[in-house]
Amino acid sequence: MSASVVGVSRDSRHRFSKPAVESIRVVAGHGVEGDAHAGATVQHLHPKRLHPARPNLRQVHLIQAELHDELRELGYDVEPGELGENITTRGVDLLGLPRGTRLRIGSEAVLELTGLRSPCQQINKFRPGLLKQVIHTEPDGTVVRKTGVMSVVLTGGVIHPDDAILIEQPDGPHAPLEVV
Repeated sequence: MSASVVGVSRDSRHRFSKPAVESIRVVAGHGVEGDAHAGATVQHLHPKRLHPARPNLRQVHLIQAELHDELRELGYDVEPGELGENITTRGVDLLGLPRGTRLRIGSEAVLELTGLRSPCQQINKFRPGLLKQVIHTEPDGTVVRKTGVMSVVLTGGVIHPDDAILIEQPDGPHAPLEVV
């Protein structure tokens, strides 16, 4: 199966879920045009209060649709954008990619993965009990976070559902994604 975009979402306000739209425009060094998390410096509310000049490594949030499928099997109805992601993908193991992986989406856009998204308690307000389904600790102590990856925009462009995704892993040793 080839990797592709299932849905795109944005919201001009800081809310948990983002409404699905027909397309999004990503802007280099900025993020999704018209989205509350777009900007060269951190826009996530809590970190913005603490370190307002810190670079924004969370310009675009991606989640794989396979997580939505898994959650539906557990009784949680989740649609693209409802977990706060800008881009919902299918056919790519986002969580297994190394930091610095580039995703070429559609004919123009290039995103670079910066890290993992760490879910917070707001997810339980969206669907009670959902947090324990998307984050857990393995017997060896490894914490598994399933709520997607964060990225920055290297090359801008318009992204639509059904756009193809080309994956380019970085040269040299691969560093795993960590929470940003």
